[in-house]
Amino acid sequence: MRALRELKVLLRLRAFRRLFAIRLTSQFGDGLIQFGLAALFFFSPEKASTAHGVAAAFAVLLAPFTIVGPWAGVFLDRWRRRQVLLVGNLLRVVLTLLLVWAMAVAGEGVLVYVLALTILSINRFLLAALSAALPRVVDGELLVTANSVAPTLGAGAAFLGAAAGVLLHRVLPTGGPNGTLVAAAVVFLAASLLPLRLAADRLGPDHRPTGGEIVDQLRHLAHGLADGARHVMARRTPANALAVMAIHRFIYGAMFIAAILVSRNVLAAPSDTDAGFANFAVILGASAVGFGLAAVVTPVVHEWISPHRWIALCLVLGAASQLLLTITLTRTTMLIGSVLLGLAVQGGKIAVDTIVQRDTDDEYRGRAFSLYDMLYNSAFVAAAALAALVLPDTGYSRIAFGSLAIAYLVAAAWFTRTRVRPILDGTTAADNTTAADNTTAATAPDGELTAEA
Repeated sequence: MRALRELKVLLRLRAFRRLFAIRLTSQFGDGLIQFGLAALFFFSPEKASTAHGVAAAFAVLLAPFTIVGPWAGVFLDRWRRRQVLLVGNLLRVVLTLLLVWAMAVAGEGVLVYVLALTILSINRFLLAALSAALPRVVDGELLVTANSVAPTLGAGAAFLGAAAGVLLHRVLPTGGPNGTLVAAAVVFLAASLLPLRLAADRLGPDHRPTGGEIVDQLRHLAHGLADGARHVMARRTPANALAVMAIHRFIYGAMFIAAILVSRNVLAAPSDTDAGFANFAVILGASAVGFGLAAVVTPVVHEWISPHRWIALCLVLGAASQLLLTITLTRTTMLIGSVLLGLAVQGGKIAVDTIVQRDTDDEYRGRAFSLYDMLYNSAFVAAAALAALVLPDTGYSRIAFGSLAIAYLVAAAWFTRTRVRPILDGTTAADNTTAADNTTAATAPDGELTAEA
């Protein structure tokens, strides 16, 4: 199979292997941290057992991520991305150890929340840097395979980190949370050392703005983001891809919150938080299976159809996952629906990542992924707000799931009608429209997939 051949070639690229190692190590630490926060915010007694409680917790956790997004992009286009990966992980070591100290001395409080939010915000900054850096170590058709392998196995590493957190929590019942956090700090330290194996300029950007101090860079934040947004809109295909990603993320967010409530209040007794957490872990595991399938299926499907059409098919697959739950809610249908939704979301994301990377100039790529990050998290926060309004405390509503299925189908219908070629330098919108009408899945002569979205 072509995908397996490309994967073998990909793993022979030393720079890719080193960047990939940074991602896996860093995201394993993310999983350790996220386990502790999930237990704190969603599965501790008297907390987040209602739709409003879960929505409020998500708003607290994710709203700062949307603030980090703009700052990340402007600086990722000004700072060496290799240094961002090094310093960012070192900061997480310090902040995680401070979090351990704060929990031991003061217990749960404002300082713990601030430190946790800061650590998570740095995580989003680092993930944006990893995505922006990927085209610097992989190009051509291999970029699709890289986009399948790197984010998906990174998510798998985070899942394994969370599983390790569960194990540590059970092995160290009296000091489980602190032990998990100390382990995360050790992992972050390892992740901070791995970038040293790459040359300082290896991950770009090549053309960094010169002159000016940090204050000047901050002053031009809005201008830089506006330039990035105009660039993405002019290229057209990244803008369409980002829009469909936001739709995916919104629906996945609503389903994620429903899964927490169903795990706590339907599949287990509401008072049994341990059973609720175990149910939710199994559902997340089913989603991880879907993510893994996406990593395998997407490069294979890419041999026959364009990313544009694959995204539309993923939207239809997402609709099927919601229709299944509309019919009936059981543990089995929740797991099957989670696998299907994981495949749909991750399969679409792989194609979106590839489109944004290929159709965005390198000097704008950091800002493009910052806009990506903003939409990604804003959609999740919006889903939390909607869930608070429409979901019952059990998390299950046929009307809600049916509406999500319809939203997926409408998005698929819209996306299939979007133009599939970007507006390139010197090409008018009219020329582009004509070309788009005659576009089919194609590969450019130099081996680069024709940009589509």
